[in-house]
Amino acid sequence: MRVLVTGGAGFIGSAVCRHFVLDLGYTVVVVDKLTYAGNLASLAPIASSPNYKFEKLDICDADAIRGIFSKYQPDAVVHLAAESHVDRSISGANAFIQSNIVGTFTLLEIAREYLNANKQRADEFRFVHVSTDEVYGSLGDSGLFSETTSYDPSSPYSATKAASDHLAKAWYRTYGLPIIVSNCSNNYGPYQFPEKLIPLMVLSALHGEEMPVYGNGLNVRDWLFVDDHARALGLILRKGCPGETYNVGGRNERRNIDVVRQICACLDELRGSALPHDRLITYVTDRPGHDQRYAIDASKLESQLGWRAEETFETGIRKTVQWYLERSDWWKPLRETVYRGERLGI
Repeated sequence: MRVLVTGGAGFIGSAVCRHFVLDLGYTVVVVDKLTYAGNLASLAPIASSPNYKFEKLDICDADAIRGIFSKYQPDAVVHLAAESHVDRSISGANAFIQSNIVGTFTLLEIAREYLNANKQRADEFRFVHVSTDEVYGSLGDSGLFSETTSYDPSSPYSATKAASDHLAKAWYRTYGLPIIVSNCSNNYGPYQFPEKLIPLMVLSALHGEEMPVYGNGLNVRDWLFVDDHARALGLILRKGCPGETYNVGGRNERRNIDVVRQICACLDELRGSALPHDRLITYVTDRPGHDQRYAIDASKLESQLGWRAEETFETGIRKTVQWYLERSDWWKPLRETVYRGERLGI
């Protein structure tokens, strides 16, 4: 199978590409603009494989995308390219409008043209549109997001992802494009850009800096180890039904403050310190529109396609902290030249 993976140099995208090439034997064609969050070093484990191709381009560039479809004749698209950081969307929404909405529209239209010109591929071709649980808004103290939960996005980021989901579903219903949508919970693991909570906390602690927790730290997220998500997307690509939505969640609800404390405990164990790392925890003004709780019901994916998360939060967070301790060669250049841990979205 030849799969076009947009955003393949990003955090989740690179995990998907590594899984597709190393575990499934697929050929992947990575399309990535290489913004601040795209990193070819994350693709180093597959860079020498004949099954890996890379094309640097913007998914909003219709002519370039059309050329990629013509050149590689993909059997499927896994669309992950997106601006994804809520804080950055607060202070710079335009990039999110362009990448997440206009970029998705461009891909959908080019994929439709491609299948109209290659009707023999229509039955087997798949377009997996990867989205987020943030489109559903905020939960109360109980309940879970299901595939039928109404959309209620709170941030510019989640609003643009909601818009792209609606576009994808409309292109299935109107044009018959074989679209499958997935909505995932918070991912974590190796190769995650350090603006996100877990790597930001790890690297701040390693540098002896304050570990800033928003508000009272009681916001709840469902955490999904990135390799489990990559396996889920591979399964959705192979066995998912066009027109369907699948929620992907780790069943690992944690309060933000408890996540940070567990990171500190891992660092105390793995790194050692004369003083406990949790002394560095501080509380800062909450971000605007901060949803209180997310939690995914993944039972449809589990029962219909047979997926199960392999990592608990305890095993996954330990692996993640250990990776950052061992891989300063990956994160140190980012820390020195791209992002130093400063507050965003103010």
